[in-house]
Amino acid sequence: MKNDRILAKTITYILLSVGAFIMVFPFIWMLLCSFKTHAEIIQNPPKIFPSKFRFENYTKAFSMAPFGKYFINSLVVMILSVVCTTFTTILGAFAFSRLKFPGKEIIFSVLLSLMMIPFEMLIITNYTTIVKLKLINTIPALVLPFVASIFYTYILRNFFDTVSDSLYYSARIDGASNWKFLWRIMVPMAKPSLFTIILLNALSSWNSFIWPMYVTIDGRSRTLPYGLQVFTTEAGSLQELLMAASTIIVLPMIILFIFARKYIVSGVSRGGLKG
Repeated sequence: MKNDRILAKTITYILLSVGAFIMVFPFIWMLLCSFKTHAEIIQNPPKIFPSKFRFENYTKAFSMAPFGKYFINSLVVMILSVVCTTFTTILGAFAFSRLKFPGKEIIFSVLLSLMMIPFEMLIITNYTTIVKLKLINTIPALVLPFVASIFYTYILRNFFDTVSDSLYYSARIDGASNWKFLWRIMVPMAKPSLFTIILLNALSSWNSFIWPMYVTIDGRSRTLPYGLQVFTTEAGSLQELLMAASTIIVLPMIILFIFARKYIVSGVSRGGLKG
């Protein structure tokens, strides 16, 4: 029996290792190709490691496109999106968790049902709104449609619901307003869920492609994912430069996810999404 358990565990670890390697290998290949020459990339059979690590590929990629500007734009959009979304999520989650008003559950159910509508179906409406506000080709245009999220509100509301009502009423009896109770008690207690929301929002904002493609015209407000698509056309068949540019975009989020993955799992679990 003990040998059977050891064998089963060994097989499990082997399968997980193989699966992990299959998942990670494309990123490793992209990174290695970013240091190769064009001839090394297209040679058959393929060569895994470059004969020499050519860091000048990154220099050439930066010289052919303003990736520095794209990086700053992406960073600004990500920070603004995270700040605005986190603020509206905290307020919305608290309202649906603690405040009492007519039709609260019905309104929340309707909002949850809207999660079934893909963002692509709302592009025309959002684009029309941005045009009317005269925000085309600006940073606010990239942030405005994403300042609120019912998904993040759902996660945080589930956590707020786990906080005892007696704590809320005790604070109210002691003279604390809803605003003070929210920011001094609820928010500090919800740090794991908030950290998860911030990370997920940062990842989605950084990787956003379709919306920036519609509302940006030139490099002034272009972000990294859309900038890479434009660079793909400009660089043509220079695959080593494309791999270098792709690494610039992907690597920061990979590093962030590696160090924060346990917080994401913990926060989602505490938010009531186990399963």
